Amino acid sequence: MTFLRRLFLILINQDRKSLGQTSPYHNLSDEDLVSKIVVKNDTMLFGVLYDRYAKMVYNKCYGFAFSQAEAEDLTQDVFLMLFIKLASFKGKSKFSTWLYSFTYNFCVNYVNRNKQKKIRDNSVRMDDAEYKLADEVPDESIFEMKAHKLEKALTLVSAEEKSILLLKYQDGASIKELGELMEIGESAVKMRLKRAKAKLLEIYNTL
Repeated sequence: MTFLRRLFLILINQDRKSLGQTSPYHNLSDEDLVSKIVVKNDTMLFGVLYDRYAKMVYNKCYGFAFSQAEAEDLTQDVFLMLFIKLASFKGKSKFSTWLYSFTYNFCVNYVNRNKQKKIRDNSVRMDDAEYKLADEVPDESIFEMKAHKLEKALTLVSAEEKSILLLKYQDGASIKELGELMEIGESAVKMRLKRAKAKLLEIYNTL
C-alpha cells in the first residue's frame, strides 16, 4: 500500500469515527453530500460517501482484479482519486451511475497499464463493411446467458467492452446516460455497445 493511500485511509477512518452514525449528514442525498464535500474539501463528509459505496466499488473492482487483495487496493485507489476528482461531477446523471462509470474507467486504465498497452480510442472510424460482419445481438441473448459462462466470457473481452456492458446491463445505465458519461453521441454509444455484445456472444459460444 502506498504512503498516500495509507494516509488517506487513516484520515477517512478517523473522520468516520468522529462523525458517528447519528449525524444528520447521513440523511443527505448523494448529490447534496457531494456539493458539501466539494465546497469544504471535507474528508469527514467524504467518509459518509465512502460508507455508502465502498462495498459497491469493491464489487466492481473485483471483476477486474485477480485477487481479493488487488481488489481492495483498487478500491482504495478509486476513492483516493474520487476525492481528488469529485468536483468534476456535474449532476448530468445520478451520482451512483457516475460513480459506476468512474470506477469502471479507473479499472480499465489499470488493466491496460498492466498490459503495457495504450488505451484504445474506440471512436476510430471503421468501414461500414466491418459493421455488417456482426448482426445486432438482441438484449434477450445477453439476459439468457448462463451465469458461470457469462462470467468467464466477460474476463475474455477487452476491459473497455466489459465496462460498457456492465454499465448497461448490470448497472442499468441508459443510452443517454452512457453518452453523457462517455462524452460521445448516442449513436456512437449504440455502436460500441453493439460491437461489445457481438464480441461477448462470439466468445460465449466458444465456451
